[in-house]
Amino acid sequence: MVPNPSPSSSSAPTLSHAGFAADRLSVAPMLDWTDRHCRFLHRLLSRRALLYTEMVTTGALLHGDVARHLRMNAEEHPVALQLGGSEPADLAHCARLGQQWGYDEINLNCGCPSERVQRGAFGACLMAEPALVADCVKAMVDVVDVPVTVKHRIGIDKVESYEFVRDFVGTVSQAGCRTFIVHARNAWLKGLSPKENREIPPLRHALVHRLKHDFPELRFSINGGIQHDEQVHEHLRLLDGVMVGREAYHNPWWLARWDSEFFGDAPSALTREDVEARMCAYMAREAAEHGTPWWNIARHMLGLRHGLPGARRWRQVWSDHRLKTRPAHEVMALAHERAPAQAA
Repeated sequence: MVPNPSPSSSSAPTLSHAGFAADRLSVAPMLDWTDRHCRFLHRLLSRRALLYTEMVTTGALLHGDVARHLRMNAEEHPVALQLGGSEPADLAHCARLGQQWGYDEINLNCGCPSERVQRGAFGACLMAEPALVADCVKAMVDVVDVPVTVKHRIGIDKVESYEFVRDFVGTVSQAGCRTFIVHARNAWLKGLSPKENREIPPLRHALVHRLKHDFPELRFSINGGIQHDEQVHEHLRLLDGVMVGREAYHNPWWLARWDSEFFGDAPSALTREDVEARMCAYMAREAAEHGTPWWNIARHMLGLRHGLPGARRWRQVWSDHRLKTRPAHEVMALAHERAPAQAA
């Protein structure tokens, strides 16, 4: 078990560098993607950003393999555990587990629109029950010393009024949540797939800015459609944080600029080849300690050469199932033969 870090106030964000909170920039929780191997990669690229787990359901922790779901690498901090659930007592138990395993924040998912998640009575459908969400938050706040946060949408289905999300935030904040991560789209609970829910409902960033204006004492991070430095800077003028999702996964090298661009660090001397070599060493470590096949880890770094000449050939080597019996360092050497390093 990972040692528990020093407790912090449940109302305070995890602090990072130069007075900036870690949630100034964060990588979104993404199902099947932001596992501990992905987070190890992202931490190599940014020492400052806040990282999130995939959503872990309360049922998985209450009835499944806790270590499999909560094991993390010591290098990942600061890292937040996102929970999916709607029973206050179950969430309290799982939040306590999260703190015991060393997570720096516990986040409640009130934003996932998938019908499978709705059948479990959690995710975006919880926005229709702010009093229940408040009960869930209070139950967690009462048993942990780390921040409890909520990730949600700006509305559900055809409910597009600002008052809906304003009242949701107002109710939940009274239970002790001081930080809200807002995906600036509505969630359609029927008729759209999760992918379509990330693309079809229009982005309305102005509603998140308005929440910060109306609740200046709370912290707000914005999520949805953010892909460039300029967008991040613009939102940080008005909000406390920015959360990036798929762009961070598909183009992870962007994270290598974050610490200097948004946290005031000196520019990093790290190269893509340095990152690849460190990931290769990590693959060897994981194989020795946990029997993890290298390809379960390599899949997360396939975007590392995004936009460079030869990137496709490089990806093809790391994705070649015929090479699965070869050690990772040999696969890396083959990838470099097929696609020699290019200047970034």
